[in-house]
Amino acid sequence: MGLIILIKKLVILIVTCCISKVNGNMTQGNGGHSFHNTENVVNDNIEYALQLINDISIESRGTLCVTEQYRTLPVPIKGIRSEPARQRADMAALLLLDMGLSHHGSLQDAVARNLLLADATIISARVLALNSSNGLLNSCSWWVRTGLEGPRKLMEGIPKIGSLPDSSYPWYEDPLTSPSLKSSKFMLNPSNVSFKGWWTYPYYSCARSGWVMSYSVPIIPVHRPGIKGFLSIDIEISNLEINQCDYNPETSISNQIYAFYGTHKCHNTTTQCVYRGWNNPLTSSPSKGWVRGNYQCKCRRGFYSPRHNGVFNGTLVEVAWHEYQENSSSLWEEVFRCKKCAPGCSECIDLSPCLATYNWPFRISLLSVSVTCAVGSVVLVIYMLRHRKLKVFKVASPTFLAITLLGCATMYLEMAAIFPVLDMYSCIATKWSRHLGFCVTYTALLMKTWRVSLTYRVKSAHKVKLTDKQLLQWMIPILLVMLIYLSTWTLSATPTAEDITDVKGLKFKQCTYNWWDHSLAIGEVFFLAWGVRVCYNVRNAESLYNEARLISYAIYNISLVNIAMVAFHLFIFPQAGPDIKYLLGFIRTQLSTSVTIALVFGPKVLRVIRGQGDQWDNRARSRGVTASFSLNGIGLVPEETPDLYQENEELKEEIQKLAAQIEFMKIVHMEMNNRHLKPKSGGYFSAANVPVSLQSPVSRSTTGGLLLAHRGINENDTTMVDRV
Repeated sequence: MGLIILIKKLVILIVTCCISKVNGNMTQGNGGHSFHNTENVVNDNIEYALQLINDISIESRGTLCVTEQYRTLPVPIKGIRSEPARQRADMAALLLLDMGLSHHGSLQDAVARNLLLADATIISARVLALNSSNGLLNSCSWWVRTGLEGPRKLMEGIPKIGSLPDSSYPWYEDPLTSPSLKSSKFMLNPSNVSFKGWWTYPYYSCARSGWVMSYSVPIIPVHRPGIKGFLSIDIEISNLEINQCDYNPETSISNQIYAFYGTHKCHNTTTQCVYRGWNNPLTSSPSKGWVRGNYQCKCRRGFYSPRHNGVFNGTLVEVAWHEYQENSSSLWEEVFRCKKCAPGCSECIDLSPCLATYNWPFRISLLSVSVTCAVGSVVLVIYMLRHRKLKVFKVASPTFLAITLLGCATMYLEMAAIFPVLDMYSCIATKWSRHLGFCVTYTALLMKTWRVSLTYRVKSAHKVKLTDKQLLQWMIPILLVMLIYLSTWTLSATPTAEDITDVKGLKFKQCTYNWWDHSLAIGEVFFLAWGVRVCYNVRNAESLYNEARLISYAIYNISLVNIAMVAFHLFIFPQAGPDIKYLLGFIRTQLSTSVTIALVFGPKVLRVIRGQGDQWDNRARSRGVTASFSLNGIGLVPEETPDLYQENEELKEEIQKLAAQIEFMKIVHMEMNNRHLKPKSGGYFSAANVPVSLQSPVSRSTTGGLLLAHRGINENDTTMVDRV
């Protein structure tokens, strides 16, 4: 008989070990995800359960344990955390079903005891043998875990043999009246798994002084009538935590009861719930266990409270909420609600402002001036095109003048882009208007200046002819590079507005600056450096209406203005407010764009107003600049309709110069061939005025050259003389 019992014990141990290994793999694969399963609970039951938990935490070992030994919560808890223990219980129930319960009291003890030994989560196991006809208890084997002492058989407080088991046990239901254990004590089993028994709702046990959940399995032999069995195990769940805050997969853990998520009483709009459990390092003095209100209500970003530094104890919030629901107090609405911070404040302790104020009348006045200048630039384009046949505009390439004015109008529009409170769209408009306007304006001016440089540096008699069409072919690739760069910038790294602070710590929006801005700024610096070099090369060039020098002044001006504005922003006003920055932008636009228009177009418009727009620049003509030489280096472009009046005037000038040169040569030769004729004292060819040696033809020719230089004949006239 003893050998049979030993064999049975070995079988139970082997089976439980195999189940442990299988369940260990299952738990490892599913660990931490059980809380994702949705619990079907009613809000009223949850509130009742929270109130019950609060009462138990106050009354435990007090009136509760005097009147009753158990208190059940109507809140379902998934038993997947204890899945290995459940499978062991099912296996043990099958073993008892096969072996029978009639004459195997030692087998019942072995099963109950080995369940405790096989799984550390099981704190109690019991096997009951019942008479199938009257339900009286034939035998009871009840084993409990007692700390370090290990399992021991419970001899007191167990159901009496020959009596009906107490129906107040939360883990027991008479298998005669309810063979399937369909009772309010037990939770519904999942539909996708097959359980031999049922899990109870969690309940508080006074004997264990903790929260317990039991798994009960009825044992009903089919071919052995007379004895029915009942197996039940208890699982300690006091280590589970009641987290009433909203579910967050990043912070929530598997030992938190899913049913209580989102049951906090914080004001969702002004405060947020922060759990005070052991697993939250952000909270101080955490409390563990089954406690209602185990959280804090903290003011959300942008809200504050003058009380408790914006942090409210969850227990007090729970009490205030219940009083508010009963219309007995309004503290929950008045005290535990946070107030909104001043606009723009992410964190605050009072209603102090966080945003810098905008002086809108001042900004509107500056914007009005800028818009007026932009409209004036467009009007000037129309004015110039109407008078494009006048010499003052015609010799300066009206096409490039119009392009320059359109670029200036684009730069003026930057003030409209940075006028409102900046956002992504205004920052995009700011970048485009500033950089595209700069590129269009100064590329057009530098193309004209570069053409003058090429023409001026040619030393041969043959002129270099660069038409407007050829210059546009050079200018278009530069504009395409700028358009591609700005488009790529906008699509790949869209400019946005960021918060910065002024000297008072008040925040306002400013467009972000990154390596896209820095790269483009470096490119513009090199572009202006090339422009300064071109202007330096043409510093001595003579042109009609002195336009080359005026364009050079405009290029020098934009370079100095940009350097000065960078110094102002970085060193003098690094923490300037929004209005000061807007003023600096206005000053930069006026000093660069308006000065450029004044230098390039001011003299031309003034001549037209005075009625001298169709007259040649007499001072340039006196310096030897012919009417065929202009800023373009080509005079009137060949693709235009010939101007007969222009050609007649130039022909008259050339004939007059040629006649003067022939007359001069006659006088020189007469002096050289008639040595007996002496120049009059004080005359034009006297020795006092021109020290000439008349001893050889070579010296005479040198004398002629000196005389030509003395009379102010330019190199073109000398070339004409040589040809003659």
